[in-house]
Amino acid sequence: MIIVLKPKTPPAQEKRVLAEIRRLGYTPHVMRGVARVVIGAIGDERTHKSLEVLMTWPQVESVMPVQKRFKLVSREAHPQSSTIKVGKNVVIGGGNFHVMAGPCSVEDEKQLMTTAVAVKKAGATILRGGAFKPRTSPYEFQGLGEKGLKLLANARKETGLPVITELLSEQQAEMVAEYADILQIGTRNAQNFQLLIAAAKTGRPVLLKRGMCMRIEEWLLAGEYILANENPNLMFCERGIRTFETYTRNTLDLSTIPVIKRESHSPIVIDPSQGAGRADLVAAMCKGAVAMGADALLIEVHPNPTTAWSDAAQQLSFDGFAKLMRELKPFIAAAGMK
Repeated sequence: MIIVLKPKTPPAQEKRVLAEIRRLGYTPHVMRGVARVVIGAIGDERTHKSLEVLMTWPQVESVMPVQKRFKLVSREAHPQSSTIKVGKNVVIGGGNFHVMAGPCSVEDEKQLMTTAVAVKKAGATILRGGAFKPRTSPYEFQGLGEKGLKLLANARKETGLPVITELLSEQQAEMVAEYADILQIGTRNAQNFQLLIAAAKTGRPVLLKRGMCMRIEEWLLAGEYILANENPNLMFCERGIRTFETYTRNTLDLSTIPVIKRESHSPIVIDPSQGAGRADLVAAMCKGAVAMGADALLIEVHPNPTTAWSDAAQQLSFDGFAKLMRELKPFIAAAGMK
């Protein structure tokens, strides 16, 4: 059930509602919007008393059932689109458009710092970079680990850009959260539920990539793990799915943008680098994603893509990224974003 409180409900009255929800045998999850507080009450209505009695309370505006399996990420639960604050000044969602850019892997200080400076100059607002890399082969570069995290933190200090990096292990959740502003859950871990719980409990915003063979409902249910563990800061990220096509690395499913916008209040990010696996297709995919209403892009950029230690074929050069950012401006404006 979803309980919507009236605007400007005092904290004391909100606490009374939460206490009553718990007394009736449900677990409340609070989602705070700009004007209203929405409470998702999770529990089996067949074995507990109905929450519809709360409609008689003066501070309650409405009580309604949620028909979706994914309760908290559903737009039924939270009709207004969510916004997520990252770092000091970045707000994702709510008509704000952002670009997260940087190397696939953090290789050394010079590579990362020159990239951070270049992407910021071109207009990126968040720095991406992999300190831990899940690779198909155990013999490929696996990332610099904590050293890479420290380099990302230094780049944030020098440029002011918030940092997003991938989390691979439950045991490393607190360590990665210490250095990163956004925790990325990659395609291979999209249904690693204990990892999702660990990421949620850090309190950091979580970017959840779609599993390479994951249906949209499964993706939404995976996102439910974040919100169900008291972390409202969830972003979905489409990064392409595995199909029979071999011309591109993956098949970037841009139809997920209107679907996620309709089904969920959480922002959606598009990763065209992983989605296409080819640098020459990234610009076209970015323009399509912006035109369809994506809240942000996640783009791989490298000082010299041909020498990159991972995913060289899909990373943009500095000049290529700067050109893309210029070309995106009319698309951002046409989509009504800023």
